[in-house]
Amino acid sequence: MKIIYNDGHVAECPAEDELEVLRHSAAHIMAQAVKRLYPDAHFAYGPATEKGFHYDIDLGDVKLTDEDLPAIQAEMQKIVKENLPFKVYPLPRDEAVKLMQDRGEIYKVEHIADLPDDAVITFYQQGDYIDMCVGPHLTYTKALKAFKLTALSGAYWKNNQNNKMLTRLNGVAFRNQEELAAYEKQVEEAKARDHRRIGKEMGLFMTDDLVGKGLPMFLPKGYTIWRELENYIRDKELRLGYQHVMTPCVGTVDLYRTSGHWDHYKDNMFPAMEVEGESFVLRPMNCPHHMMIYANRLHSYRDLPIRIGEIAHDFRFEPSGTLKGIERGRHFCQNDAHLFVTPEQIKDEVSSVVNLIREVYQDFHITDYRCVLSLRDPEDKVKYHQDDEMWNRAESALREVLKELNIDFTEEIGEAAFYGPKLDVNVKPAIGAEYTLSTCQLDFCLPAKFNLKYVDQDGSEKTPVVLHRAILGSIDRFMAYLIEETKGAFPLWVAPVQVKVLPVSDKSMDYAAKVTEALLDDGIRAELDERNEKIGYKIRYARQEDKVPYMLIIGEKEIAENTVSVRDRATDQTTSMTLEELIKKLEKEITERL
Repeated sequence: MKIIYNDGHVAECPAEDELEVLRHSAAHIMAQAVKRLYPDAHFAYGPATEKGFHYDIDLGDVKLTDEDLPAIQAEMQKIVKENLPFKVYPLPRDEAVKLMQDRGEIYKVEHIADLPDDAVITFYQQGDYIDMCVGPHLTYTKALKAFKLTALSGAYWKNNQNNKMLTRLNGVAFRNQEELAAYEKQVEEAKARDHRRIGKEMGLFMTDDLVGKGLPMFLPKGYTIWRELENYIRDKELRLGYQHVMTPCVGTVDLYRTSGHWDHYKDNMFPAMEVEGESFVLRPMNCPHHMMIYANRLHSYRDLPIRIGEIAHDFRFEPSGTLKGIERGRHFCQNDAHLFVTPEQIKDEVSSVVNLIREVYQDFHITDYRCVLSLRDPEDKVKYHQDDEMWNRAESALREVLKELNIDFTEEIGEAAFYGPKLDVNVKPAIGAEYTLSTCQLDFCLPAKFNLKYVDQDGSEKTPVVLHRAILGSIDRFMAYLIEETKGAFPLWVAPVQVKVLPVSDKSMDYAAKVTEALLDDGIRAELDERNEKIGYKIRYARQEDKVPYMLIIGEKEIAENTVSVRDRATDQTTSMTLEELIKKLEKEITERL
């Protein structure tokens, strides 16, 4: 595949750059198609992305909908067939500004003003469309073989919410139709696994704009899952010596000024509330509250480590475009804990956290993950607390511990918390990009800010080190992960309904009710399907819609033999057994989390 660079020379495209060039060129072709259909359109940015491309466009009073995408795509196909050559030429700054002004491209003019004085300003042209760009691009439009427009969204100019909201037109592009078909298959699989769709169909959670965007509400079945996860992780922590607390969902602005979050994290927090002369904010995280709990009394070195845990409600003002069901909301509950340790205890406590993560992942059969040592960017003087000595000490300490524990990890610059480096465990879900599920952060900063102390063996006062750690991350996100991994077919111990009792007819209703009551008395989540439907329909509904692990079919034969016919969701096989045998089987599977 030949491409044209911004100095005008043509060459074979390096294999690793092919997709980016295809997608960047597709953005230009899409912009040309939009300009033909909507002559008053003005263009902002149109980059290639990981899977495709997008362009942020000012369409004035025109409001595009998904129904408009086929027409734009058809116009792109026409441009491809016209086989227009991509031409490139540079212009001096004043001529570049005039060209864009003459074409009404106000955003390009503003972009030119942001460029360094010595910047080379180049333009690519195909047919009647001209765009300011550094390239490279295809040599002819016909080289774009496989593309599709996918969605519309909104985007602020320069990603600043104080600027105008533009229309973002999204698409994908690949080398050939086979790659595009494979992508579309992945998209269909993603739709089938989308936790938002499954959550709605199974009645797990809901959202309503009247309550507020990004503020999900858990329905009874969803809250059952939520509660199982909460009890599961709390029990594990209690066995490891954690002490659980409950703290308020608000704090004063002064609390977050002390911690440093007000300076480093304010844009992600809800606005302050003024009450009786004090400023309060909804808390975005729990560490300041836990610091104050530690500071509540004097501690000896003998008290440490102190492990404070909380299933805590937190609030962050996420941009509306980033919200995604319960995976990313403005309210969520963290499986949070803060471990106050001596420097000598860091290794053992990090080791304990890592072992807990491994144990949890084993219980949930999570195998596709990687460990990342997230470090600060020394050049970023805004995001990170400025203390080179502290950072060097913290990063070296965490790196050394991970090596001693023989943990395979990669290092990523610029991903640390503002107060310290961290170990992030990133999972690769069944759909979408990887994200962090568990984390363990090493902090020398906040204990000093809050003037935390313990009395050491020699009677001197020392500052403890704090480990911030979350195993399930947020329970909300972990639940979204489980939904998408299992397609809603949860393991027995987590399933909101573990057994569905299905009477064949009214004649078997009384016996079915007694079976249901016996299961409930034993702590098994059972439901009786009393609907006047045929048994085949009840079985399909329980298996496909409710995704229940076990279905009990109750007919005249079962009544006569005092048994139940157990249909297994996993194997679709039916086995006859006594109720006592069934309960023993279920208890074993629940206890062993099979």
